[in-house]
Amino acid sequence: MPVKIRLQRHGKKGKPFYWIVAADARSKRDGKYLEKLGVYNPNTNPATVELDVDGSVKWLQNGAQPTDTAKAILSYKGALLKNHLAGGVKKGALTEEQAEEKFNAWLEEKAAKIQAKADGLSKADAKAKADALAAEKAVNEARIAAAAPVVEEAEEATEEVAAEAEATNEEE
Repeated sequence: MPVKIRLQRHGKKGKPFYWIVAADARSKRDGKYLEKLGVYNPNTNPATVELDVDGSVKWLQNGAQPTDTAKAILSYKGALLKNHLAGGVKKGALTEEQAEEKFNAWLEEKAAKIQAKADGLSKADAKAKADALAAEKAVNEARIAAAAPVVEEAEEATEEVAAEAEATNEEE
């Protein structure tokens, strides 16, 4: 039975949400699966991926073939690296401790990159809000400045009308 690691679509129209599953290659896209390995939510920035790395490695070692998108996700979470390191341990090129050390170092580096991206996004968002606030203040000040002469002219006109009214009252 050929097994594939692939995405199974869930969620509503326009808001996809995927399960990462190991399924028979002949089953339907959203049909029966052998094991659920994780979830993938592309609606967030950065995309949220929760994956059972050990389960994925087990399926990869048993011959499961990931689809292109699933392969990218497995690579992103380190399942392909862990499978590669497990092959090195099997051949005797590495010890189990060395492989685990390399994998943990890679995980820390990856977490730092993801955190840097999230920080960059939050900084960009804060900068955009500050720029929008500054632009809004400038527009409001321009409106106030444009309205001030009209108010002063109205006050002057009112004073002139009042003076004329007093003058006509004194003449009578």
